[in-house]
Amino acid sequence: MRTPKTATPLAGDENNDVTPELPSEGLVVAAELLPNGLPLIPLRPRPAFPGIFIPMAINGADKVATVKRALDNPSQALGLVLVRDPDGRDEPANLHRVGVACKILKVIHSDDDSIHLLLNSLERFIIEEIAETDGGLFARVRYHFTAEPLVNPELKAYSMAILATLKELVQINPLYSEEIKMFLNRSSMDDPGRLADFAANLTSADGQELQGILETFDVRTRIDRVLVLLKKELEVSRLQTRITKHIEEKVSSQQREFFLREQLKAIKKELGLEKEGKTSEIEKFEERLKGLKLNPEAQKAVDDEMEKLRLLEPASAEYNVTRNYLDWLTILPWGKQSRDSYDLRRARKVLDRDHYGLQDVKERILEFIAVGKMKGDISGSILCLVGPPGVGKTSVGHSIADALKRNFYRFSLGGMRDEAEIKGHRRTYIGAMPGKFIQALKSAGSANPVLMLDEIDKIGASFQGDPASALLEVLDAEQNNAFRDHYLDVPFDLGNVLFVATANLLDTIPAPLLDRMEVIRLSGYILAEKVEIARRYLIPKALKNHGLKKGQVEIRPNALEAIIDGYAREAGVRTLENRIKKIMRKAAMQFASGNSSRIVVTVAALTDFLGKPVFTEDEVIASTPGVVTGLAWTSLGGATLQIEAAAVPSKAKGFKQTGQLGSVMIESSEIAYSYVMAHLTDYGAPANYFDKHFVHLHVPAGATPKDGPSAGVTMTTALLSMITGQTTRAKLGMTGELTLTGRVLPIGGVKEKTIAARRAGLTALIFPEANRKDFEELDDYLREGLEVHYAHDYSEVYRVAFAEPSPVNSQS
Repeated sequence: MRTPKTATPLAGDENNDVTPELPSEGLVVAAELLPNGLPLIPLRPRPAFPGIFIPMAINGADKVATVKRALDNPSQALGLVLVRDPDGRDEPANLHRVGVACKILKVIHSDDDSIHLLLNSLERFIIEEIAETDGGLFARVRYHFTAEPLVNPELKAYSMAILATLKELVQINPLYSEEIKMFLNRSSMDDPGRLADFAANLTSADGQELQGILETFDVRTRIDRVLVLLKKELEVSRLQTRITKHIEEKVSSQQREFFLREQLKAIKKELGLEKEGKTSEIEKFEERLKGLKLNPEAQKAVDDEMEKLRLLEPASAEYNVTRNYLDWLTILPWGKQSRDSYDLRRARKVLDRDHYGLQDVKERILEFIAVGKMKGDISGSILCLVGPPGVGKTSVGHSIADALKRNFYRFSLGGMRDEAEIKGHRRTYIGAMPGKFIQALKSAGSANPVLMLDEIDKIGASFQGDPASALLEVLDAEQNNAFRDHYLDVPFDLGNVLFVATANLLDTIPAPLLDRMEVIRLSGYILAEKVEIARRYLIPKALKNHGLKKGQVEIRPNALEAIIDGYAREAGVRTLENRIKKIMRKAAMQFASGNSSRIVVTVAALTDFLGKPVFTEDEVIASTPGVVTGLAWTSLGGATLQIEAAAVPSKAKGFKQTGQLGSVMIESSEIAYSYVMAHLTDYGAPANYFDKHFVHLHVPAGATPKDGPSAGVTMTTALLSMITGQTTRAKLGMTGELTLTGRVLPIGGVKEKTIAARRAGLTALIFPEANRKDFEELDDYLREGLEVHYAHDYSEVYRVAFAEPSPVNSQS
């Protein structure tokens, strides 16, 4: 034996409390069996137990030297000791005090740096002194030989419990069965200590926990601790089995589905029923491309994406993105255009067939088609149809497409708040799609459809962008020939698309957007036009939709006029259509109840079908001092307003306005009040009239907001009528703004106000002189039967309002 460099007694060898307390009967002298000095091999990460065959691979030149030193000894014994810190050095301070002595049975393989051994672990030992030499670690040890066990009923019960647990472990994990068989062949069941060591060695417990069992010399305590470990191991094995079974079932199901799908593909391929998915997709795209004329940039994008699709696996996420992109690129009508029809006679016939009246609108559309005939195309055209609801803006768009023999597509811009709805989403987003215009072209199936942009005045804006600004590129003839959708990211020519926008108001359309459109106004219908529209379109449509035959229900002409005058006075015909539907529903009820006779709707029967009239004559035409009929323009068309003035005797003068008036109308009323106050004597009224009266001006109905710069002359006339006690001419309406000096300023909406006057039964009108040209441009049927006067100054208005009527059809 070499002289040790250091001989270090193990700390606490004499008085250290950590030293396990050993029973005296377990200690025997065994010099002839195992030597008192052992070369040590540090173990990681778990200790060895006695009675176990251990195959071991030892690496490192110093440890190989230690093993060879043991082989040179006649006993060929080694000591195996667990380290305290697995990451620490192999030094005396890092070793536990209790280890296992082993005998080297066989050297399987050996070289300078490693050696493979088969060991037989024999007995526990306690290190009394340890030294670190050139040949490795060497310790003086004291053995703890297991005495002949005295098996009592309690130990026998523990042994049976351990065996039962081991049997359950074998059922869960068959890998344990071979080791258990070998142990039972070599050991007696009457040795509970060996059984406990063997069972502890089978568990996957932590190394320090197993070291605690190795240091437990009392068999009763050891076997109890081992049984607890085994129960934990059993629960872990059960949990592991459940997890493994779940994963295997899942994998098995996926594999089964995969194999079945592959077999189905192979069968279909053999039978010629279906090609492989990717191949069929590529062939579909190539077939689509045959009839298309893509621009160079789009063609390059298609070629690149097709090449990428061929290389991608169908199961990859990128495959679906590429396939969807190619689907959109190849389904668009690149270069596919329908042939336009410039036949003006046919176009006029189509417009007359679909619409009654609207002669100015029809003429403007025919002029538009005529220009296209002379140019050879009508590209770069953007129309905006403006008018109240129900006047036929959308149906005019249909008729334009029909007249030109173009495809038609409509979508609404009302409430749109996201810029991506116009220009699409970028492909990097999940669920990305092209914008509305690209989708419209796909649905239309041609590159030159008529696209109707409904409710363009109701487009919104939000934190997601301003769609109205995005529309600037689309509706600009100089830019839309290379419109670039965010999703496609290649230019598409929108220059051949005919855009037809609709709006109720122009005020809410941004000026740059309005500047790109040609505005065509649809003002509304008079009574005679509504009668014809109902007779030609609405009544036949309502009969068909309610399952009634022609002739089963008849609405007399005078009853139809009464419906329009008493129940549907709006500019359009939507309310009229609803009233006719109501009549048809009641008629259908009578027929369904057994009535078989023809139903005739007369004026007297209207209350049975529609209830009491909504409008009455007194509401429109008044002949009371202080009440004057004015003409107004609204988003729903023209309307008549009754402006009322009343004076209350008072010591303090004052003036107030009611009727939900806007700021402009309030200013108009104050100007009228000031003008009348300054010119009382000019109109035959006492100069101190306002000093003794509080004046109240009201514009019914009070719940409806009103505003606009055209009520000045009407308010002035109402005040003078109140003061003088005179009534204005019957069936007289007026409009115009007034200045403090009495000048009458021009107004807008002449056509709408004229239609409203005719609808209300007025026969005399007063307009500003500056609006003479606007009235004279109206169609003859609108001007017919009206006595129209034009005024520069309010004095001219006064003379007409309080004079005798002039001959009909006169103008002054």
